[in-house]
Amino acid sequence: MSKHLELSKFRGLCDVFTKNYLHKYLLWHSFCLRMIQQIICDRSLNLNEQIKMKKTTKFLAGAVAALALFFTTNVNAQTKLGIGGNFGIPTGDASDFSNFALGLDARLQFDVSKQISIPVTTGYTSFFGKKIGNTDTNFEDFGFIPVKAGVKVFLDDTGSGLYGLAELGAAFGVTNGSGTSFIYSPAIGYSWSSGLDLGVKYEGLSKNSTTLSQVALRVAYGFNL
Repeated sequence: MSKHLELSKFRGLCDVFTKNYLHKYLLWHSFCLRMIQQIICDRSLNLNEQIKMKKTTKFLAGAVAALALFFTTNVNAQTKLGIGGNFGIPTGDASDFSNFALGLDARLQFDVSKQISIPVTTGYTSFFGKKIGNTDTNFEDFGFIPVKAGVKVFLDDTGSGLYGLAELGAAFGVTNGSGTSFIYSPAIGYSWSSGLDLGVKYEGLSKNSTTLSQVALRVAYGFNL
């Protein structure tokens, strides 16, 4: 008899989860996926890049849907906003035309727990063109707007201290003809309880077998919303 009651309760919990959470998540995911696909659609990408971009849109849609679901079901969720400045040294193909990169970003951090967060980041970054040979002419600057989402994990259960971060997304070029690129960015950093955040990241923009990348120092300040 007790087994039947336990099974019945378990089925009831499954039904509640499906109705209240899973169904809402799938609706949000479908909506977000369509919106993101419309925004970052770029037919200039080759087949491999199109496949990467499709995976990216699914990842972004899933992250945004998870955020939307959580915010609509948990009013006590902790959210932080971080404003940061970035100084980068170009690597890969970017080093052929640029000596340094500067950027500003805004990062919305959704705390799943004290140690795990979901960051959503955007901003503006520019690779500044260096001189062409011995001439007085510079290469054209390359600027882009990143839209990234990922996972941030703290080693300390206080929600501060040393952390690792990984983000994926799309980079929208503002330079003529630059189009949309697949962007990925692993990072490590240290966050103080005062709100100060210091990190080092590798960021790569991939499109048509070309990768523009940088190793950048990020200094930011975050506060609770």
